[in-house]
Amino acid sequence: MALRSPGWLLLLVPLAALIAAYLLTQRRRGRYVVRFTNLDLLDKVAPTRPGWRKHVPAGAFCATLALLVVGFARPTADVQVPRERATIVVAFDTSGSMEATDVEPTRFLAAQRAALAFVDRLPARFNTGLVTFSGNATVAVPPTTDRALLRSAVQQLTTGQGTAIGEAVIAARNAIRALDKQAETEPPPAHIVLLSDGSNTVGRSVESAAREAAADRIPVSTIAYGTEDGVVEFPDGRVLQVPADGPALENLAAVTGGDYHEAATGEELQAVYDDIGSSVGHRTEEREIWQWFVAAGLGTALIAAATSLLWFSRLP
Repeated sequence: MALRSPGWLLLLVPLAALIAAYLLTQRRRGRYVVRFTNLDLLDKVAPTRPGWRKHVPAGAFCATLALLVVGFARPTADVQVPRERATIVVAFDTSGSMEATDVEPTRFLAAQRAALAFVDRLPARFNTGLVTFSGNATVAVPPTTDRALLRSAVQQLTTGQGTAIGEAVIAARNAIRALDKQAETEPPPAHIVLLSDGSNTVGRSVESAAREAAADRIPVSTIAYGTEDGVVEFPDGRVLQVPADGPALENLAAVTGGDYHEAATGEELQAVYDDIGSSVGHRTEEREIWQWFVAAGLGTALIAAATSLLWFSRLP
């Protein structure tokens, strides 16, 4: 929380002095009671003493003043506000290693389901595209608001050979830039979400692709998918180890300002997509929250009045 007019907090100084004076007065009253040595007579004159209750109205009154002073100082807080527009490109790894069965039923099928759920949860006005990559990268669907077209493309994906992560980043970046050129106003914020289960094996390096995306201020959030025990079994009986490799993806995210995630199950992948969707679909704004403090101050003022009337039949 920050304050836009902190000078108003100087009013807390006289409030502190008022509280100190109140405490001093209560202490003097206590001494006077002790001097009244005939305690039996005191019990008959005032058999029921208010005890702690006598301090409640005063405490609530002081809290009211403090809350109002803070309200005058115009406090602010960071608030998550839904974005009206954005461009998201999902880069989906369709390399043969995605057929590994360490994730049920396979990495590929579990990733398909999670990607479909992610697309469905994005705001309707978000332009969303799809890039697929194995031995090369292809813009399967340019950024669009047509969710049916996007769903159909995801459902029709098939696997191939090779893993061109760098090419996928550039293909996604180019798709975003092409859409930005068509915009009549300032282009909306863009984000690439890249899922892969292996290392870059063909095409340009991940490092050079990361630098180009960073130059265009397009963050790339990456997901390393699968486990260290992943294997692919071929019809001829061969078995290929395909452990998930995260360091390159982690560096890609760091260089471009995105987030890096690891997912070893379909449920974890869905949770990652939910997290990314929440962060991309909202922006952080600083907003004044003085109303909250004024409302709280009115609440404490009502407490002061109610307790004083209930226990002492008078207003404070």
